Amino acid sequence: MTFARSRPEIWVCHLGAVEYGEALALQERLRAARQAETVPDVMLLLEHPPVYTRGRRTGPGELPLGEDWYRARGIDVVDVDRGGKVTYHGPGQLVGYPIVRVDDVVEYVRALEQALVHALDQEGVAARARPDEGPAYTGVWVQERKIASIGVHLSRGVTTHGFAVNVDNDLEPFQWVVACGLPSVRMTSLALEIGRAGAHVRCFRKRVAYAVAEALGRRQRLVSWDRLYAASEPPVDPERLVTTASSVADSRAGSALI
Repeated sequence: MTFARSRPEIWVCHLGAVEYGEALALQERLRAARQAETVPDVMLLLEHPPVYTRGRRTGPGELPLGEDWYRARGIDVVDVDRGGKVTYHGPGQLVGYPIVRVDDVVEYVRALEQALVHALDQEGVAARARPDEGPAYTGVWVQERKIASIGVHLSRGVTTHGFAVNVDNDLEPFQWVVACGLPSVRMTSLALEIGRAGAHVRCFRKRVAYAVAEALGRRQRLVSWDRLYAASEPPVDPERLVTTASSVADSRAGSALI
């Protein structure tokens, strides 16, 4: 029998709204700290202002309207080193970045999928993974509609990037690109599936944190940004991150996933 206290910890930190570039820099610093064994496994839970990210497998033409068109509508475009193709992040979407040690990256992705399936099931949404249909179908689906995307990067045994679950976000920006490299993909959200806007984000965030920790065989511990900053090396500028998060939250008039 395995007791919870005997399992390694995963530190879970709720950051609120954070600019994509700031979150990427934080992931890289935490990855270095995890590789150096100065912090345990970590999971960041947050949201981003509007941004398209292009993974390593993104092909030409998957942002067909041109970067200037998207930026004119307030949506940034960022190239990243994760797997996968183009996806969208925006207010109302729950994003998780586990920075964890793994031995098998495919097994790790499958574990994330099953964790999100379990969390959605707890909300009354019958979701599924599609592991037998190829890498284009990585993520979590409700029938033929995609509700969560997954893309990860592995460096010296430690992961960055992670998952994004559509909770109560605007889905229209997905229609302006070839989302996930699938021209006919239909996106959905927790709010749409349960038929109620203003989905219970706080409760769902807790479900996701618990489900991911369980799927990875970890015991979650909630930690503050201050503690994470103090434990990580090299240092991150917490004032800059907090200022960015506050300004985004203010601009969203109280709709942050916090």
